[in-house]
Amino acid sequence: MTSQNDRRGLSLWGISDAHVGTDIRFGRRSLAEAIQQSEDPEHGFDWDLAVNLGDFSGNQTPPDDEEGRLVVEQYGAATKHQREDFYDVIGNHDSSRAGEPTQWWFQKWIDPTGQSTEFSGVDNARREYPVNGTWERYSFEVGNILFLMLADRNDFPPPIGRGEHGGYPAGAVTGETFDWWRDQVEANHDRIVITCHHHMIKETTVASGLNEGCDQGYHGRMPDGAPQGSSFIYFVDGEPDSGRFENYFAEREAATDRPGIDLWLGAHTHTHPDDRTGGRSHIETKWGVNFVNVSALTRYHGVRNSIPMSRLFTFEEGSDEVRVQCYLHTSQYAPQGFYAPSERVLKLRRAFER
Repeated sequence: MTSQNDRRGLSLWGISDAHVGTDIRFGRRSLAEAIQQSEDPEHGFDWDLAVNLGDFSGNQTPPDDEEGRLVVEQYGAATKHQREDFYDVIGNHDSSRAGEPTQWWFQKWIDPTGQSTEFSGVDNARREYPVNGTWERYSFEVGNILFLMLADRNDFPPPIGRGEHGGYPAGAVTGETFDWWRDQVEANHDRIVITCHHHMIKETTVASGLNEGCDQGYHGRMPDGAPQGSSFIYFVDGEPDSGRFENYFAEREAATDRPGIDLWLGAHTHTHPDDRTGGRSHIETKWGVNFVNVSALTRYHGVRNSIPMSRLFTFEEGSDEVRVQCYLHTSQYAPQGFYAPSERVLKLRRAFER
């Protein structure tokens, strides 16, 4: 395969929702299998770095050390990439319960900042693009691209976070994280800005409207867990349906006639590549911002069309466009490999420069 040092472009692999503890019960190593497929010399594809957008765990209760070791072992399937080529954020199924040490499982086993190298195997000093920040909110830079990585915080008591059972799927960020994100965006208008979070923003992509996630069967209806907001960031600083991100994007576009950021990458709602629940696909543009649901690697977690797939984003030096391809990891829906009907070319605010 071509290394990133042999060319001036950038290939970004977007993955999420491996739910390794669910798929392993059916004999499927969801994360490891996807990595091995991507690195296959005949049927794989080049990628320089990957963002993994959460839901490593398949537990309906808070995850445990056994599943943490399983995730680390499956990351070890990579032979052409190192662990530090993956940049991770936490999903709702990865969350600790209120009263436990804050998000201890994610901090111990996934550990994007390399604070728990003994368990996670992550060493920030080995990253080609080191992270700056904490597990809850951090950034890194690749040329003139700034990545803003936001954690889901559903470790609070219901309705904001998970209770005694279930993933409690409504998305949440703290006020501090929102303020940090907004400040980073405001300070970096001259860059390509990519935001990554486990969830999407309200009414941007497939099934991301009020009640669409629970009523359409993507997510469980848990009355004490804000089911109406089960498929997007519903809580900001504890305020339900706050609209903070949505209002920022709308106000930014109205005031400057320029989008606030270039790309928002999320997942959480996994389905088939042609789904248009709510009249929206996996890739949509709103307020001038490109929103992409990279979808899920799991085959067995979720009752509605869990078709294992991921996205490859190709940035070319000097181009203000990014090519987005959908890769199917099984042949359930269509032959394994790139699914041409889902391919898109998206406009960026400026050209990519390494």
